[in-house]
Amino acid sequence: MTDYDHAAIDELLHSRVRLAIVAFLAGAKSADFSAVRDATKTTDGNASIHLRKLEDAGYIAVKKRFVARRPQTLYSLTEHGRRALLAYVAHLESLLPPAGNIGRSGPEGEPQ
Repeated sequence: MTDYDHAAIDELLHSRVRLAIVAFLAGAKSADFSAVRDATKTTDGNASIHLRKLEDAGYIAVKKRFVARRPQTLYSLTEHGRRALLAYVAHLESLLPPAGNIGRSGPEGEPQ
């Protein structure tokens, strides 16, 4: 296997919570903070830290507004974030053996 480069995995997206946030936003046009927090089953503090990291990397866009005099923060996946997610998934797929070879072993019980 010549292209087995696990070091090239996007460390930012490799976090379970950040990956969940980006995947959730990939299916939503936009979502407010509580929707993101609830979808990822995390706490307010944990969600806000991960959202900030994604924002700083340009993976998500943040829009703040007021609804009935209450602040609301909306998040959406940027084109840069969408490309990063697709590249992350493609890279993980490249690390896997071909579908027909999963679980197969050679004559001595060694992986092929």
